[in-house]
Amino acid sequence: MSRVLATFVVGVTAVFFGCFFVFPIWTAVRAAFETPDRHFTLEFIGEVFLNPLYREGLVNSFVIAAWTTFGCLLVSLPLALLFVRHDYPGRMLLNSLVLTPMVLPPFVGAIGIKAMLGQQGALNSLLMSLGLMSRQHPVDWFSEGQLPGIVIMEVLHLYPILYLNVAATLASLDPAMEEAAASLGCPPWRRFWRVTLPLVMPGVFAGGTIIFIWAFTELGVPLVFDFERVTAVQIFRSLNDLSGNPFPYALVVVVLGFSTLTYVLSKTLFGRSDAPGGGRATTAREVTRLPGVKGWLCALLFGGVTFLAVLPHLGVVLLSLSRDWYGTVLPHEFTLEHYRGALGHELTLSSIANSLKYSGLALVLALVLGTGVAYVSVRTRFWGRQALDLMAMLPLAVPGIVVAFGYLAMTRPGQPFDWLILGEDPLLLLVIAYAVRRLPYVVRSASAGFQQVSPVLEEAAQNLGASPERALWRITLPLVLPNLVAGGLLAFAFAMLEVSDSMVLAQQAAHFPVTKAIYSLMLALGGGPQLAAALGVWAMLFLTVTIAGAGVLLGRKLGALFR
Repeated sequence: MSRVLATFVVGVTAVFFGCFFVFPIWTAVRAAFETPDRHFTLEFIGEVFLNPLYREGLVNSFVIAAWTTFGCLLVSLPLALLFVRHDYPGRMLLNSLVLTPMVLPPFVGAIGIKAMLGQQGALNSLLMSLGLMSRQHPVDWFSEGQLPGIVIMEVLHLYPILYLNVAATLASLDPAMEEAAASLGCPPWRRFWRVTLPLVMPGVFAGGTIIFIWAFTELGVPLVFDFERVTAVQIFRSLNDLSGNPFPYALVVVVLGFSTLTYVLSKTLFGRSDAPGGGRATTAREVTRLPGVKGWLCALLFGGVTFLAVLPHLGVVLLSLSRDWYGTVLPHEFTLEHYRGALGHELTLSSIANSLKYSGLALVLALVLGTGVAYVSVRTRFWGRQALDLMAMLPLAVPGIVVAFGYLAMTRPGQPFDWLILGEDPLLLLVIAYAVRRLPYVVRSASAGFQQVSPVLEEAAQNLGASPERALWRITLPLVLPNLVAGGLLAFAFAMLEVSDSMVLAQQAAHFPVTKAIYSLMLALGGGPQLAAALGVWAMLFLTVTIAGAGVLLGRKLGALFR
């Protein structure tokens, strides 16, 4: 790539991020520190910490994030150790099933869990039939258990992110280091704590940081569980009171500051090149075959975790197939009419079309920008290429609800970007928001592809008279196409099922994406929850195919997309 073209890519990317990432966040931040007469103040930020309602929301959000991260670590670390070091029945199949929880947004799974754990749900009905619960006084699992329920839902959905990172880190460790410790008489458990665990901490923190920020700002699951006392829901509920009310923006600033601090600390402690690590392996790691019962117990552990993780999905499927599910372990009667209704309902048809339109356009934008950023970062010596790569990855550290509120702030009447609102149509806003939020997946996937393709091939083409641009177009891009397809599939799929941006930016039913339509149907009377579940199953099938395709193309490198 010529220096002129590299400069053009850097300039375009910088302008894009300046306009649609930095500026919207700055606009929201400024609204939190500015009085009506344009004077600086800390009063609104201070009120967030002084107001007991806001303070409780922050504490609950922190508790959910901390326990979710800890729970994901407890689930993921043993699974990753077993997969990397041992062979057992069904090893590769069970490893591929670990990704199953990610095929459905957790707030959709929460719909199924509510059907199973309601006062007249499947669990209570089973306990009543066994004589273990009174029919007159059924347990209300959601009355006092909302916060633990949210944590469990988040753990079951997010643990694959940490599993992928830890498994990839373990696989790249040099086994000679552990063998040296063993030869000095270090027992297995001490070897794990003193040698292995410190070496995998970069992978733990890479995945754990994303999980912590994701859980801290999760909006969908608390909404479905009717748990209002978390910051993300408090921000969402304030949408109708933005005019002249600075406190929603103050909440956004606090969330942004906390998330950014978490991300920076993680990168500072474990993101440096001199962070502890095992380096390149000098010998191949031998996978130990677990004999007999031990092997089957290991397979049972993997299968049991996967079964628990897909319970919410099972609840969604059963609800979508039920004509009536009340007071019984299984639905009274099964039907497929909700699937036909989900594809024939006015709201669902328009939402599917809207999501395809928004996500398709966002994919094109993310692919163009992401490929350019990845090439400049990997293949050139352009000054500031590390900063460019960092800028492209920052959306992972900034919660979606913060970015969405920034777009609302910068498109208010009189603001420089108020033209982005096409009447009441949020098309441009959602396309840009989806592209910004999913750009890191494309950048990481494309970077992996460029690192695998030797630059000697381009140099040979240029020696034969091809220009740098022609060599890139005819030689390199076809070779990295599988990586671009994999990153594009993930970007498109997760954009289709984006929650925060969709819930905040789409206010008119005619412009609802799929996730906003599912939420609206869930609140509807009559067969609304069943239609919402059926639409969720269609979305689950769609995401299953895309994640499976990306996994086949990227293999173990899939975990790098969540770093």
